[in-house]
Amino acid sequence: MQQPNIVFIFMDDMGWRDLGCSGSTFYETPNIDQMCREGMRFDCAYAACPVCSPSRASFLSGQYPARIGVTDWIDESGTFHPLRGKLIDAPYLKHMPENTITVAERLRNAGYQTWHVGKWHLGGGNYLPENFGFDLNIGGCEWGHPSYGYFSPYHIPTLEDGPEGEYLTDRLTDEAIELIRKAPDDKPFFLNFCHYAVHNPIQAKPEDILKFQEKASRMRLDRTEALIEGEHFHTINKKDQCVKRRIVQSDPNYAAMIWNLDWNIGRLRNALEQEGHGRDTIVIFTSDNGGLSTSEGSPTCNFPAAEGKGWMYEGGTLVPAWVWWPGHVAAGSSCAVPITTPDFYPTLLDVAGLAPEEGQVCDGVSILPLLQGKEIPERPVFWHYPHYGNQGGTPGGSVRLGKYKLIEFYEDGKTVLFNLEQDISESRDVSEEEPEIASRLKKMLHDWRESTGAVMPQRNADYGKEWNSVET
Repeated sequence: MQQPNIVFIFMDDMGWRDLGCSGSTFYETPNIDQMCREGMRFDCAYAACPVCSPSRASFLSGQYPARIGVTDWIDESGTFHPLRGKLIDAPYLKHMPENTITVAERLRNAGYQTWHVGKWHLGGGNYLPENFGFDLNIGGCEWGHPSYGYFSPYHIPTLEDGPEGEYLTDRLTDEAIELIRKAPDDKPFFLNFCHYAVHNPIQAKPEDILKFQEKASRMRLDRTEALIEGEHFHTINKKDQCVKRRIVQSDPNYAAMIWNLDWNIGRLRNALEQEGHGRDTIVIFTSDNGGLSTSEGSPTCNFPAAEGKGWMYEGGTLVPAWVWWPGHVAAGSSCAVPITTPDFYPTLLDVAGLAPEEGQVCDGVSILPLLQGKEIPERPVFWHYPHYGNQGGTPGGSVRLGKYKLIEFYEDGKTVLFNLEQDISESRDVSEEEPEIASRLKKMLHDWRESTGAVMPQRNADYGKEWNSVET
């Protein structure tokens, strides 16, 4: 089989219910929905971490964040980390490890043109995309979000500012389309297309915002209480603030960002087809973590999944995912097998006809058989997040095997077990009803942590004094 072109669309903070094809009735994504209908939708797709940088490192390396050492979003300045509560955040790498054999490097060595467009957030200086197998880097730097907003001037170090008022999602799509149009026919390409959207700041074009303000009014969502104040945060720095949960998708600004993104995905698809790549390109769409639903404006809602970005519950790691590959993936197909971010590394190698290098550790498994309508052996999926989330979550780890998921909370060692087939909201702990399953999964999680060298948070000996201190 001829090596196909590869387009990997990695969204930022997009929740599993943020698309029409995954159940949203307020957001509108007609172009994405069409591509999803023409390919395979994954209903149990997971990000490797409930925050961004670890999932991005996991995709590029094929390894779990616990193994690669990037376990939280990269805060190069050290301004935010370590967060302190009953525990102190575990230390972690603030960049992609130098010796990482990335999927981009493997594909480039096999003759692919390799391009990175958009968010990187895996280190600056000597840790940029061009240091990890990419021929070109457009817009990728140490930033985790557009620090100056979505309208030009962006001041992104690796992206020339456009005309004043130009919109970043449009601009990155323009850059990606230009690369596709100029690509030589004798070499396949790998486009790592990482939009900054829909990460904060939540900014959209005025005309798009108006469209969804009017829709919210028609649906009477503007008269619905959308945000509920909850418990106080568990960290010293935010001890006087409360979690604010969004319980309905109703923010016109966020909806407008998604609407614009969808338009740009449609433009990308059109460019592929116009350049004759409609049937020799595989497009994979997914997100780096769950939707932001409990802090920082709480722009979206992941219901019926619990919580969101920064949490160990389903809302923190369940993400949208679909694969479009005409002639290779059956249109209108869906898959309920759990998959996770590191699976995409061996999958892309498989698609390109490449095998893992001898001795290379890869935690993911190829999902190419699933795309072909076949099965893969059942296996556990793991998470390790030894940090406090800015969004209210506490340090923890979890494992999913089949329909069961166990979460261990590191503050007190408590474990809970959920039957996700019956209870996606994780509202009923069944560990007492299924003690053997709970015990088995807990041992599995502990053995896995040991095998990966997972770093644990430490007890905060000064917790009482710090919590009662006037200064935060």
